[in-house]
Amino acid sequence: MSDVPEARPSSTVVLLRDANSGLETLLLKRNKALFFAGGLWVFPGGALDPEDFDGVGDDVVAASRIAAAREAQEESGLLPHLEDMVLLSHWITPVVEPKRFSTWIYAAPLAADDEVVIDGGEIHDSRWIGVRDAIAEHEVGELAMLPPTYITLRGLVGYDTVAQMVAVERDSPVPEVLPVVGDDKGRRAVMFRGDAGYDSADASTEGARHRAILNGKHWEYVYRDVPADIPSLISL
Repeated sequence: MSDVPEARPSSTVVLLRDANSGLETLLLKRNKALFFAGGLWVFPGGALDPEDFDGVGDDVVAASRIAAAREAQEESGLLPHLEDMVLLSHWITPVVEPKRFSTWIYAAPLAADDEVVIDGGEIHDSRWIGVRDAIAEHEVGELAMLPPTYITLRGLVGYDTVAQMVAVERDSPVPEVLPVVGDDKGRRAVMFRGDAGYDSADASTEGARHRAILNGKHWEYVYRDVPADIPSLISL
């Protein structure tokens, strides 16, 4: 499919800190006028720049780690330590989208008293929020986000501390996720490997369900009757 836009290498980092109620993360609200993810809540991140490859040659994964830290500093004023960052997943934008990214998603701890500084241009707002609270707000339609953000939060909600998250995720498999978009009875469906409709891009195909469905203003993750060799993207 030569007309499919190339996925531009990019990365993002989930900045985390410990709180009495569990993990807190920093979410940034993008300017609603932006073409990509305008008005949505995101983690700091962006496309790789040529300077991100300085010292790492052609190693795009190593460069993505550098880029994620750089973007965090540019967008929030916070700089995670490269050695503290753990790779959670690798998402590739569906082929039907006009603007595509190949995004490595990291997580990293930050001190509780670090000050957030946003530019008011690309980023219009920021908030530290409990991971559980962010999920709850999204699920009642009050915190708009894309499926990778929601599913990443769902994958982190089971950790009690940042240290626990780092210890587990540092040695965990890194899923590569290439979603396929379809229509599920009038609702947008983002299908993952193992879904019965994944290969045909037909969300109405009977069988296994491994997808995120847009219900009004929030995403719902569904994992049902999926082959045992294809794990869930979150802790069920």
